[in-house]
Amino acid sequence: MPYLFTSESVSEGHPDKVADQISDALIDNFLAFDPQSKVACETLVTTGQVILAGEVKSSTYLDVQSIAREVIRKIGYTKSEYMFEAHSCGVLSAIHEQSADINQGVDRSSPEEQGAGDQGMMFGYATKETENYMPLALDLAHKILKELSEIRNYEAELLPYLRPDAKSQVTIEYSDDNVPQRIDTIVVSTQHDDFAADEIMLAKIREDIVNIVIPRVKAKVKPELQKLFDGTITYHINPTGKFVIGGPHGDTGLTGRKIIVDTYGGKGAHGGGAFSGKDPSKVDRSAAYATRHIAKNLVAAGVADEILVQVSYAIGVAEPCGLYVNTYGTSKVGLTDGEIAQKVGQIFDMRPYFIEQRLKLRNPIYSETAAYGHMGREHQVVTKTFRSPDGAVVEKEVELFTWEKLDYADRVKAAFGL
Repeated sequence: MPYLFTSESVSEGHPDKVADQISDALIDNFLAFDPQSKVACETLVTTGQVILAGEVKSSTYLDVQSIAREVIRKIGYTKSEYMFEAHSCGVLSAIHEQSADINQGVDRSSPEEQGAGDQGMMFGYATKETENYMPLALDLAHKILKELSEIRNYEAELLPYLRPDAKSQVTIEYSDDNVPQRIDTIVVSTQHDDFAADEIMLAKIREDIVNIVIPRVKAKVKPELQKLFDGTITYHINPTGKFVIGGPHGDTGLTGRKIIVDTYGGKGAHGGGAFSGKDPSKVDRSAAYATRHIAKNLVAAGVADEILVQVSYAIGVAEPCGLYVNTYGTSKVGLTDGEIAQKVGQIFDMRPYFIEQRLKLRNPIYSETAAYGHMGREHQVVTKTFRSPDGAVVEKEVELFTWEKLDYADRVKAAFGL
């Protein structure tokens, strides 16, 4: 019997994502001036206020207020009527030095023996469902909000009433053999100006989302997925009614509250640890990227159509506690999942230092991850510039989303005889 599966996404203006972006901007600035920085930084945003808290071990000093304000400005909170505005909001910093007890478990005289920054388990997932090896429902939910953001920032005349905060949700109908059949439901809630009487305003927003935004999203997916946009989609557009009050004024935002949006939309699994605000010594982040890298390369190499990879650690210990693989019965290589996991452990060194080196994680590459998902993004090389309070300028060419590269697919094929 066919079944339904749903994933959601949130925009860069969602309060939790505002917090994530501020935390990751701080990470990038610390790493730009001191690549060995150890940082765990949380952000809280609410009406007119930003509160920063966390632990740092670094040789650099940052103007954290200016960094936070610049992030908020770029997101689009630049008007006083939003009740949260880049230049007028308060910014309180309660950041202090990292515990020496934690640091002793991470730093080693030999870098290769660097211990994990925390205990826990991390998951990576990949599927052949989309070109970027991501679950379809989440991929479409992200695309809807990226389209809204593109219009708000660069084609404002199309939907001039848009404000930064937004959420989307997509429900896909699958066949018994797990093949997407059609899009069943699309939910979009977007913050907006108060520009007309409520009924007229809501009708206009619905019309624009259905007739402008969704067709633009449809045009950007491959033809076989375009067929899923049939005429029977149920739309819920701003279903609670008007959505003028939003952003941090509407809801308090916190770093790390959108971890399912950040990963696979509920497909696969999640170990529970957030990513944003953490330097790569925290395996919550680095090992989640490493397991995504493994899963994607395994699927691309033809090992299986769908793969989940788990790794686990003890704090201060370099070697993982365990490595697990689940191919959901889609394996193409005539091996058990346990045998596949054994081979994976021989191809990919999962000690924290080697993950950092393999994926080039001690670079300022994290601001770009903090909205629209950490996985399924486009690998690219960019040049970024950072300025410190004392006038120092650092310009760095960095690789973004290295864990999305298919640079191990040939090694995987050789190891599995594909």
